[in-house]
Amino acid sequence: MSTIAESPTTATPPVLELRGITKRFPGVLANDNIDLTLEAGEIHALLGENGAGKTTLMNVLYGLYEPSEGEIWVRGQRAGIREPNDAIDLGIGMVHQHFMLIPPLTVTENVMLGIEETRAGGFLDRERAAQRVREISEQYGLEVDPEAYIRDLSVGVQQRVEIIKVLYRDADILILDEPTAVLTPQEVEELFDVIDSLIEQGISIIFITHKLKEVMAVADRITVLRNGRVVGTTIPEETTEQSLATMMVGREVSLVAEKSPARGGEPVLAVENLHVLGDQGSPAVQGVSFEVRAGEILGVAGVQGNGQTELVEAVTGLRKSVAGRVTILDRDVTDSSPRAILELGVGHIPENRTRDGLVLSYPVVNNLVLNTYYKQPFAHGIRLNEKEMTSHASKLVKEFDVRTPSVWVEAANLSGGNQQKVIVAREFSRPISLLIAAQPTRGLDVGSIEYIHGRILEKRDEDSGVLLVSSELDEIMALADRIAVMYRGRIVDVLPAEATTREEVGLLMAGIRPEEGMS
Repeated sequence: MSTIAESPTTATPPVLELRGITKRFPGVLANDNIDLTLEAGEIHALLGENGAGKTTLMNVLYGLYEPSEGEIWVRGQRAGIREPNDAIDLGIGMVHQHFMLIPPLTVTENVMLGIEETRAGGFLDRERAAQRVREISEQYGLEVDPEAYIRDLSVGVQQRVEIIKVLYRDADILILDEPTAVLTPQEVEELFDVIDSLIEQGISIIFITHKLKEVMAVADRITVLRNGRVVGTTIPEETTEQSLATMMVGREVSLVAEKSPARGGEPVLAVENLHVLGDQGSPAVQGVSFEVRAGEILGVAGVQGNGQTELVEAVTGLRKSVAGRVTILDRDVTDSSPRAILELGVGHIPENRTRDGLVLSYPVVNNLVLNTYYKQPFAHGIRLNEKEMTSHASKLVKEFDVRTPSVWVEAANLSGGNQQKVIVAREFSRPISLLIAAQPTRGLDVGSIEYIHGRILEKRDEDSGVLLVSSELDEIMALADRIAVMYRGRIVDVLPAEATTREEVGLLMAGIRPEEGMS
């Protein structure tokens, strides 16, 4: 059980106060004497790079970690939070970056899990729980069907279920950990509407993120962490995105990628009349054709779920096509294996890093050679050359700023952003003629985004062709030389980047042609 002690102050206290929180792990000082307050009805943004200590601090608050030093005060009383149930009892709820939902269960079953309501005879009272889910959904504008199965819901709706879970447990202090990391632009706007509704009804929110535009749009106050320490607290009216970026990284950061004109050589990738089915057997890619030339970036823009995932999987050998042709460097690779495609000099940053990009139970050192472990210098007969692998991994971890205490730490124990850096480091560290990058900066902070954008442009300038697939329209506009817009499994237009606008591309992403109306 949580323990509390009276606050010595008489003024109205913050709803939450962290005093001198320090958290040490073997060889790592994750949080260093952090102070933080949350006022009633406030959105307090916690901003920082990957590995800055944001999530660790919130895991301390939520009882997943015990602090090495420091105190937590809730509504003017000292709280002893030793486990999540203590936090829940104090009205603290946390929506994790990686959702804690069970796909085969319904919304109601997921929400009531752990605090099941029963009726006479000890049977689960699903009807009563579903009614409460429905009431919470309507009260806060969350629009979730209590009877829907999690496996059938979009990522954005799954996140709403996570929010309902904490509200169901009567939380009035809500921690949102990187809540927009996997959302489409439309889902982000919907989430902000939900946040407004929560604040209006008395919820106080800690908003963990590394996205500067979002902080400026929603926060009342902003605290910036760097290397486990607080480096400053400010408000949106008194700062800028550039200033926040400098605070986060500790140096000047370029927020706009600088690129030279594309040279555009011979095609390195040609996709002709490609048809691909989705997981449920329905058409996902319908007659798509395009080329990617050496020395250019073709950006594929579209709202998530319009066939981009299936397109990339078909091109990289992760999904079979039902018709059409894929040619890489004048070789027909239609339905070839992923290894055969990679052997042609193709780098692949997959959209789903945990499923397709990493073996989470393997250490970083092994993940950095997943596509080269059988080659010299990493192969020594039928044995792996661990000395060479370790030297290679140490070099890449430093070069790509992967925050890990050791190259032998399992990939599962890295933050999402650092997992992404491992994949990028692996794919960029070998000669490639074609880079296929799907959501390459998802979950990364501003400093890492700047670095990866620069490396993608370097590959283009080295005459590699780049197929960039991103749901971040700003990223497409910043990097692409030509923009192919996907809608309902088809490419509706291909536009030269320098002759189009963000608004025009955004309309096409929604299936609207400015001169024709809805397509």
